[in-house]
Amino acid sequence: MFSSLIGNDLVKVFLRRHLATSRVPNAILFAGTEGVGKRLFALELAKAFVCRNKTNDEGCGTCPACTRSGHFELPRDDDREALKKVIFSNHADVGMVIAYNRFILVEAIRDLEKEAYFRPYEGNARFFLIDEADKINDAAANALLKTLEEPASTSHIILITSRPDSLLPTIRSRCQTVRFAPVETEKIEQFLIGERKQPAADAKLNARLAFGSVGRALSIELEKLRERRETLLRVLQDAIENNDRVSLLQTAEKLNDAKNKDNFEDNLEILLTMIRDVWTLALSGDYEKIINIDLATELGRLAGVAETRRLAGWIDEIELLRESLAVNINRKVATDALFMHMAA
Repeated sequence: MFSSLIGNDLVKVFLRRHLATSRVPNAILFAGTEGVGKRLFALELAKAFVCRNKTNDEGCGTCPACTRSGHFELPRDDDREALKKVIFSNHADVGMVIAYNRFILVEAIRDLEKEAYFRPYEGNARFFLIDEADKINDAAANALLKTLEEPASTSHIILITSRPDSLLPTIRSRCQTVRFAPVETEKIEQFLIGERKQPAADAKLNARLAFGSVGRALSIELEKLRERRETLLRVLQDAIENNDRVSLLQTAEKLNDAKNKDNFEDNLEILLTMIRDVWTLALSGDYEKIINIDLATELGRLAGVAETRRLAGWIDEIELLRESLAVNINRKVATDALFMHMAA
């Protein structure tokens, strides 16, 4: 049932209204930040059509049909032959298309087209999820258009994406768009405490670091993150308090060594959150607005001596560096340049 999902109450109202009036669109685009629950919402919608024990037009979530429809055995993302077809759950009326490496294969979309015109085996309709729909290439997109232009009355296709603008306008125009908002920090915190049994302090930090994404909150390893954050806190201390360029260059070397290079982008994001926290405290002194709440004392001390103009410039420089990662830049040189700019 939708009540079991976290956040996006307006989406729940929208979907419940369409279920109550039996007017669920045949083509829907679920758009929103990664990890906010779009796939779970899509599966709950599917359960409403396959459930044999519905409650208020929604799937019960516990009957065999509901249980089977939510259970997928997905192949590896490099198994090309398997990903040429719709991957069905343990329920014959609920399937999913996923990408092969970086692209959704045209063969998978053609298989979806074929399957969409079969009548339901058990439920009242068939549901097909296209996960990471922005990975549809031109050939697959053109194949999908044929299905969207003449949809089968007993099939529903849900495109799931965090990058809706990457889809062809002709595809977007044929779908009812449902926009998902980031989940409220308080709701993520309550979920982590209540369902995941995290200590309150950990849950509070985790929820703030999640930026509205439940999926991100569940993937964060706080112990490892705290270790990496200590290194980045020293960057701020060396730039704001100590003006220690040698130490900054040593840290740049460490962040780009073999052990840490895979975390480079994550480390930039962590550093960015800490700079923004210092900036927030320097401007307002409001500790409730910062993300790294467990470092409040250290960040508050830095905020007392930092120049807000410099902090704003650092944020701009990090954002530019993150954008430049799309091309093949020398990350060590770029990190050195960033840290020397921070020390200037």
